[in-house]
Amino acid sequence: MADIVNLNRARKAKARATAKATADRNSIAFGRNKVQKAADTADAERRKALLDGAKLDRE
Repeated sequence: MADIVNLNRARKAKARATAKATADRNSIAFGRNKVQKAADTADAERRKALLDGAKLDRE
């Protein structure tokens, strides 16, 4: 015979798992401190300046 499943518990467990997955994604995307954000911004600016300096002027 199959095991009896409490549908309320299954529904709540699924909701908890979904919420945890969302929280994990958000902590990766937004869970950085000010120093890390500033370092990423400075790195992006440095890469942009390097790329702009390598452009050729074609007229």
